[in-house]
Amino acid sequence: MGQFLGTHANRLDSKGRVSVPAAFRTALASFDTGELILRPSHKWPCIEAWPEPAFRDFASRLDHFDAFSDEHDDLAVALFSDAQSAAPDAEGRIVLNERLTEFAQLVAGKPVAFVGFGKIFLIWEPALAQEYLPQSVARARERGLTVPRDARA
Repeated sequence: MGQFLGTHANRLDSKGRVSVPAAFRTALASFDTGELILRPSHKWPCIEAWPEPAFRDFASRLDHFDAFSDEHDDLAVALFSDAQSAAPDAEGRIVLNERLTEFAQLVAGKPVAFVGFGKIFLIWEPALAQEYLPQSVARARERGLTVPRDARA
């Protein structure tokens, strides 16, 4: 499977359409899907864009909760209630619904930042990305965070 790498910019049009960067469309194809699941981020004021198979795998972890427990129900609502399915059209555009654009503070006619995040990508209002993302890098450096060693090695 591919990974979403780098930061790219495109413009949101008046119909809520934005072109997914070509590099991200190529990475999406490596997941054997053209479908994305878009949802508001739990952590930041941006939109998470998941390849459908990766989202399905991630969401299957809800099965670890009792089916009717508050934990299951609360997390299910958080994951699915504001999510939408989207597939790039022939020009590579996806449509962002009004709830997602409002959540991420995206404005028609203005730039949108696509930020690679490994298995997913994030869609940001560029000024907010410039505010939040450097803080993550700084915290990782301050804590001396590194990628854990592979337990199989």
